[in-house]
Amino acid sequence: MQAMACGECLGFVPRACERQQKIAQQLGGMTVSDVGNSSKTQEEEIKRLPGGKIKKKEKLEVLVERVTRNKRKCLTTIKGLDMFGVKLADASKKLGKKFASGASVVKGPTEKEQIDVQGDILLDIVEFITETWQNIPESAIYFIEDGKKVPAC
Repeated sequence: MQAMACGECLGFVPRACERQQKIAQQLGGMTVSDVGNSSKTQEEEIKRLPGGKIKKKEKLEVLVERVTRNKRKCLTTIKGLDMFGVKLADASKKLGKKFASGASVVKGPTEKEQIDVQGDILLDIVEFITETWQNIPESAIYFIEDGKKVPAC
């Protein structure tokens, strides 16, 4: 037998008083320890940023962007391959061999790793990605043109 304390009873009672029974019914049979566990699972599901903003889950997509370095030189940036389980070091090596250019893994402005390939390979990159890694669908590849995200297909 477990003794419980109640603010109204001001003492230990061998069984739960009527007030505690009503509260238990309102909570749907949950105990105090159950309430603490359920809040932890909700916190794990929803990640909040400072200021109360909810962090959105990242979409599985590959972003390809062409950046002009000097007047005639281009650099193609590929982001998001790592979300599909592709090792970026291996991917940059394959891209460098396929397009006969320099390719490297660098940290972008958002502190995420991306692949930089020398040259303008926008037209051939979609076909190469879908053939090399079959788990990446063509519908998940987007071009960034003039600051807008455009589907590659």
